Amino acid sequence: MREIKVLAFDTFGTVVDWHGSIVAEMARIAPHVDADKFVRAWRAGYFRTTAECVANGQWRVVDDLHREILGEIAPSFQLDLDEAAMDDLNLVWHRLDPWPDSIPGLVRLREKFTVTPLSNGGIALLTNMAKRAGIPWDLILSAEVFHAYKPDPRAYLGAAEVMRVRPDQVMMVAAHHRDLDAAKAAGLHTAYIERPLENGLAHPKDVSASPEHPLHFTDIESLADHLGC
Repeated sequence: MREIKVLAFDTFGTVVDWHGSIVAEMARIAPHVDADKFVRAWRAGYFRTTAECVANGQWRVVDDLHREILGEIAPSFQLDLDEAAMDDLNLVWHRLDPWPDSIPGLVRLREKFTVTPLSNGGIALLTNMAKRAGIPWDLILSAEVFHAYKPDPRAYLGAAEVMRVRPDQVMMVAAHHRDLDAAKAAGLHTAYIERPLENGLAHPKDVSASPEHPLHFTDIESLADHLGC
């Protein structure tokens, strides 16, 4: 553990509250829409579409996938917006709010480690999100750099290569065991962050500890405590 130099963070759900942020946006621009169902359909479309890209050996920036999915689901939710408004709504993924512990935790961790996102979100998305919310990354690493969506091992190994460190000098931090499973298989250390309300109040997550990932924390500040920051 003393040799860890880089902390790579999953972003959607781990650092920022995608569900709550988009529900709030929908309440403002389309109060007639069931925002909870809408945002979960949008997120499910992302998982479906990225899986299709992987199966077909394709790479596409997530902004383009989000916009395509938005156009597909809008009619079923009676979301009638012009193209400019739809484009702006698509950029809500650039405007997601952090969980309350994220920024103070990252500020502390940054004193001792290099901290970076390692997300399927694009470089522009992650940069705009960080600038708006004040997320104190040292740099922006995205699957876009490697043209490999997580959980492809190229994303995890690529992060180590870019930073000129060994895979075992990188710790992947995420609220998703699937992400951590893939990172561990690639030789990274792992830490799990509980986000029981990632999918909204009506859909609490099981955040039980996994023996595969014994470093298990309630939030990012607890991780900072553990790492002596």
